[in-house]
Amino acid sequence: MIERGPYFDCVVTVCDETSAEHCPAFPGPARRLHWPFADPSSFTGTPEEKLAGTRQVRDSIRERIEAWCAADENA
Repeated sequence: MIERGPYFDCVVTVCDETSAEHCPAFPGPARRLHWPFADPSSFTGTPEEKLAGTRQVRDSIRERIEAWCAADENA
């Protein structure tokens, strides 16, 4: 018998547009959302500039999740 992993109701990928083809695939009938964000590993500059960019991505992800959860509560 082939073991299968868990199925998910919703899958959110956050790969940037240039890496979208490398985002993982999830089997099953999950609702799929693609929220592209910049990849912090590609940031250049001083360590402080890279950290600032990473924090910006983090904050953008948080805002997107909070908006999505609020919209789901109102649905």
